[in-house]
Amino acid sequence: MTTVGLIGLGAMGSGMAASLRRAGHSVQVFDVRREVAEAFTHAGGTAHDTLASLGAACDVIVSVVVNAAQTESVLFGDTTGSTPTPGCAASMKPGSVFVMCSTVDPNWSVALEARLEAMGLRYVDAPISGGAAKAASGQMTMMTAGKPEAYALAEPFLNAMAAKVYKLGDSAGAGSKVKIINQLLAGVHIAAAAEAMALGLREGVDAAALYEVITNSAGNSWMFENRMAHVLAADYTPLSAVDIFVKDLGIVLDMARASKFPLPLSSTAHQMFMQASTAGFAKEDDSAVIKIFPGIELPKGKA
Repeated sequence: MTTVGLIGLGAMGSGMAASLRRAGHSVQVFDVRREVAEAFTHAGGTAHDTLASLGAACDVIVSVVVNAAQTESVLFGDTTGSTPTPGCAASMKPGSVFVMCSTVDPNWSVALEARLEAMGLRYVDAPISGGAAKAASGQMTMMTAGKPEAYALAEPFLNAMAAKVYKLGDSAGAGSKVKIINQLLAGVHIAAAAEAMALGLREGVDAAALYEVITNSAGNSWMFENRMAHVLAADYTPLSAVDIFVKDLGIVLDMARASKFPLPLSSTAHQMFMQASTAGFAKEDDSAVIKIFPGIELPKGKA
């Protein structure tokens, strides 16, 4: 029986682990917050104290961490502290599959596939989209690329976690490229939504009325509908933080810069998120990018 493990029980990872369990899989988990991993096991499954233990126990490991640096750490360990901590790669059985769900530079993903193959391990480049609610319901989207042998082991688990699993290539990189393009649109749409709402506030338009009209008109976008609801509620609890788009739009621009491809809207949106970050809103919800606009009074939410 193929065994599955998941690393990172954050907003997305916890929902993905729940989807795997709902599909009948016995899920093994690791999170740096031991109490979070233990809480997940109350309804079944196994929490591991170390990444090395998880690696030895599983045929497929799904990594849902923030970025490339964290992915390298969970795979190859952390040697920065006084006590080196091993990762999961060294203990994984030959032929096991590592499924990488973070948003990363596509070239880094290509290099990671080669590094794992040299260790006798398989790899699926599998960035995700859809948010925490869709992760929890198993309705998110996965943009994947990998060799057929990797898919053969990982596919049942991918299908348990996502409503749409797109196969975009037979080697790493294609999944990450498509995710980066998705993040280009997501970041630009959030920035544009914030700009539109800010202009409405500046001109004295009722914010709730503006939201109602736009969400029923041609100017609407999924990001306007979702993120401007946060602004109306004055709730900047970070479902996806400002600094996520500082990172992701930075990767977008790096990818385009390599081929000297102009991205004027992405560049402007990136500057807006960086301005929000340096203004003190780095860890707030990405809708807080609206706070960079001067001379407006933001909704206060319900008392």
